[in-house]
Amino acid sequence: MDARSQFLDLSPGPEGVAFEFLPFIRAYKDGHVERFFGTDIVPPSIQEEESQFCISSKDVQILPQINLSARIFLPSKIINESQKNNSKLPLLIYFHGGAFCLGSPFCTVYHNYLTSIVKEANVIAISVDYRLAPENLIPAAYEDAWAVLNWVSTHSNGSGPESWLNHYADLQRVFVAGDSAGGNISANTVAQLGVESLPGLNVMGLCLIHPDFASKNGEVYKSWTFACPDSSGGDDPRMNPGKDSRVSNLGCKRVLVFVAGEDPMKERGVYYYETLKESGWNGEVEMIETKENLCPLGHLHRSQPVIASANKRCPHAYCDQISRPFPQWCGKLWTAHAAARLS
Repeated sequence: MDARSQFLDLSPGPEGVAFEFLPFIRAYKDGHVERFFGTDIVPPSIQEEESQFCISSKDVQILPQINLSARIFLPSKIINESQKNNSKLPLLIYFHGGAFCLGSPFCTVYHNYLTSIVKEANVIAISVDYRLAPENLIPAAYEDAWAVLNWVSTHSNGSGPESWLNHYADLQRVFVAGDSAGGNISANTVAQLGVESLPGLNVMGLCLIHPDFASKNGEVYKSWTFACPDSSGGDDPRMNPGKDSRVSNLGCKRVLVFVAGEDPMKERGVYYYETLKESGWNGEVEMIETKENLCPLGHLHRSQPVIASANKRCPHAYCDQISRPFPQWCGKLWTAHAAARLS
């Protein structure tokens, strides 16, 4: 089995196991799920120091009835600056990756990733803890994403439920971004925004980092059919931009797509870029190919022997490596391209 199929293979496992997506997740027939990535929790913190390097964070409940929450990241220096000149920062709404069934804004990888981006881009960021499959099958993730945009829009007059957004976020300068499955969620959310606008919310740009879509010939990874067993597969417009009539009316004016030379999902990002470019959409789209892999999960930009070794021994062996603090240079590289092109 090659690295690509091994990474996204969700074939039936041993007796009692419904699916295995090693080294990330194991789902049992009785409904029990074991996750080996994204379950560690970094607590939020308020940084009193007001230097450009200090980022504060806090967790907020958006829809408690479905346990929809998010982590907000704020440059500490904006607090005094806003009091002096009423200045506000652009808002980044971010959706993490993880094949629709893994990941969390609260884990080390994504907490450090967003901290790095906020530090370099000087923005406020909301990292969304959307519901995961298989406990919450698709369309739960899309519904949560739309609910978050609705919630953000309630702050447009400065009287929403979250003080940081009321005081420091410029809702006329909103950007939506995500990696892998989070890129797919981001694209679908902004596509819906072109159909159903939200008063007081101006999404200026969309940034997709190694997004998860169908291939040009309609192939989808098994992770998609695991998260959405009722899907039509490659003909599903949520996965195939060529089948999505909303693409030509995307709810922003600028789109930036990142692909990486060695990423197995590269062709899918290229397909989205080409489809959008040829759709008649009245906006500007750009694609950047980097040698470095900018996705926090890294996809398969790691050695196949490490994955094979993890599969033979314990899924934790591989995930321990990607759970280390995300390197700052990656956030800087992302920001260097995205901030200049989407603003």
